[in-house]
Amino acid sequence: MEEKQKKYIELANRIYDLDGEVYESVGSSLGRTFTGGREATVRTLSMLMYTKPDGHLLRSEMALISNMARTIQDKEEKSRLMRKYNDILKEVEALPDGFGKVDILDQDRLSLNLAAGSEKMSKDDHLVICISRTHGSAGNDIGFELADELKINYYDVEIFNQVLKRLEADKDAVNDTENFVEFNKYTKKKKLTMKERFREFSRYHGLKKQDAVFFNMSDLICSLAKTEDCIIMGRCADMILKNNHIPHISLFISAPFSVRVQHTMEVRNMNLKQAVHFLKKMDRQHRKYYQFYTGEKWGKPENYDLCINSANYGMRETIDVIKRMITR
Repeated sequence: MEEKQKKYIELANRIYDLDGEVYESVGSSLGRTFTGGREATVRTLSMLMYTKPDGHLLRSEMALISNMARTIQDKEEKSRLMRKYNDILKEVEALPDGFGKVDILDQDRLSLNLAAGSEKMSKDDHLVICISRTHGSAGNDIGFELADELKINYYDVEIFNQVLKRLEADKDAVNDTENFVEFNKYTKKKKLTMKERFREFSRYHGLKKQDAVFFNMSDLICSLAKTEDCIIMGRCADMILKNNHIPHISLFISAPFSVRVQHTMEVRNMNLKQAVHFLKKMDRQHRKYYQFYTGEKWGKPENYDLCINSANYGMRETIDVIKRMITR
């Protein structure tokens, strides 16, 4: 156990140092990924390395660093830092509790699979992949690994929250940026007083705070899709880009409920009852959120270019299927 902890701390220090090097090379006004002191940041990062339910937070921190590193103009410096990033990422993934270690594979269904077809995109368009997924289908892990293999940027809810916070702080357009990014579609709405309602009405130009977050995020998604190759997880990105006539590939990743329950039990250390309750709640909230902002049905096959049952393939083969689809 002591050896594991030493390894976590050693990797956390290397991640912290890499973030500093990338920031110095980029010279970005957005600032470093880790704004706290070394000791507190290293402690948090090392904890994330062995806390499976929060592994997505570590993945998001790593993605932020790689996203920034890919903007470095000096090719040699960019190559040097990306090699460092790749070395650290491989070591994190090799840890016993690294993210993506609990696979999503149904052996009985695997034998029934058919080879996926191949699609081509115009060379003039950016490669933008929007992934919607059900919880417990390993969709986030698949999206992150795919982005890393394609060497393109990866964006999920945690990254969007941080980017929006930085943008708002830069513009100084929203005074309480903490409240602005703390919006969570899964939490119950609290009742506002008349004073709070009036304050939100004035601050967000007549919009509710959650609607202001959505519209700001929509602008950000469109901007990203027009300027870079990337993978966007959730956030109604498929319909946002469709409504704005921006080329993209839309995927929906899911798995049978029983498989998702088992996966969730393993990843989140839940019992059967807890996992069933958690997944039903998350599915319900996803449906409500998607339908409210798009007017479409979440998970409806007609809304996506490709729907994948990840339990039929497992994570590795699911990534390969998607890569074959987008081969130019």
